[in-house]
Amino acid sequence: MTTFTAYLMSMMLAFQLILSLSILIILHEFGHYIPARIFKIRVEKFYLFFDPWFSLIKKKVKDTEWGIGWLPFGGYVKIAGMIDESMDTEQMKQEPKPWEFRSKPAWQRLIVMTGGVIVNFILGILLYALTFAIWGEKVVPVENVKYGIHANDVMKNAGLQDGDKIIALNGERPKSFMAINSALLSDDIHTITVTRNGQNIDVKMPAGLGQQIVDNGTKSMPVAMRLPCVVDSVAVGSNAAAAGLLKHDSIIAFNGVSTIFYQDVVANIKENKGKNNIPVQVRRNGNLVELTVNVTEDGTVGFFPKADVQQFGVEQINYSFFEAIPAGWNTAIETIGSYAGNLKYLFSKSGASQVGGFGTFAKLFPEEWNWAAFLRITAFISLILAFMNILPIPALDGGHVIFLLWEMITGKAVSQKILEKTQMVGFFLLLTLMLWGNIMDIVRAIFG
Repeated sequence: MTTFTAYLMSMMLAFQLILSLSILIILHEFGHYIPARIFKIRVEKFYLFFDPWFSLIKKKVKDTEWGIGWLPFGGYVKIAGMIDESMDTEQMKQEPKPWEFRSKPAWQRLIVMTGGVIVNFILGILLYALTFAIWGEKVVPVENVKYGIHANDVMKNAGLQDGDKIIALNGERPKSFMAINSALLSDDIHTITVTRNGQNIDVKMPAGLGQQIVDNGTKSMPVAMRLPCVVDSVAVGSNAAAAGLLKHDSIIAFNGVSTIFYQDVVANIKENKGKNNIPVQVRRNGNLVELTVNVTEDGTVGFFPKADVQQFGVEQINYSFFEAIPAGWNTAIETIGSYAGNLKYLFSKSGASQVGGFGTFAKLFPEEWNWAAFLRITAFISLILAFMNILPIPALDGGHVIFLLWEMITGKAVSQKILEKTQMVGFFLLLTLMLWGNIMDIVRAIFG
């Protein structure tokens, strides 16, 4: 891959992320803005991105200044008479005005505060439903994975073997093969049923399996489809090219170790780091061809495999308009449940090291424009934003909701000083987390 091509791909990923976040931020803030206006609360600012010191674009229409900031880390609406990220404490020292947030009944303020989260949640459902209605859904049933799985070290230590065919988790058939890894992390999986040598076997999983997977890092999935080692392309100037490896070659042995599977070939290549003239057997157009290849110090030779999942019988599920809506709902609930289940790993050392920032979110998108992928990923991010914003953390919508619920239950409003202090603490917590995620993205980009 040339430097220019890599640059274009990076720009495409960044463009998709910024576009997706811009859509979500605007709609989220409208979720606050609309009920505020319905309840006759003045909205002083509506901004896409933040505008410390100056803004790129701004225009005042009646009581509201509409604008675009220069710091693309979010957006906000500044609601009169409310402690928010603007920290406008001077306004709060004055007597409450009839059009201010603090002058309205608690139930109205609650609706205003939950409006953004509700919009993000509904948007996630609708976007998933839209993609299902237009493009349907492609799944690989677990019984179609004819070569079984390749298990990483954690799963092998737990009792799985390469070639096992997973047919059930805790006695239930997974929706598709792609759902297995998510379930291993977010659900309490205590039994995996596999077909091994023609026999169905229940493999008991150890306690804390999800944490063990997180501790193992993100370089390998817990289980992957076992794929034949068929060459899709060869890097120009690589050792593989010098050895004469060609597209469509099937590697069947490396350094005398016979295997047809890509994961086994990669393991054998890594075991021969820095070694030269390693014998390789390939099948080419039905003929057996003998080659020799040098392995780099990094344990690579320079070819890319053909990841052809079509051979496993990918099933296309089509939805009518009325079928797509409940399918969107179910997917949204599963997404939030999975994300909530993974949140506990954030408080472990290895989990904290895998936190990501904008770079991590950008990598969710494909390197070429694809409407179906863009909408599905935007739906996913929308649901994550909804979940994160409703957490009971000061400075987030959920923090405000907790204080409002307290007021509605006790009949006593939380003092402005407490609101100001907790808002400041929450703001710095969020800023620290955001900086940490983006720093970890940079560290991973530099050190791999």
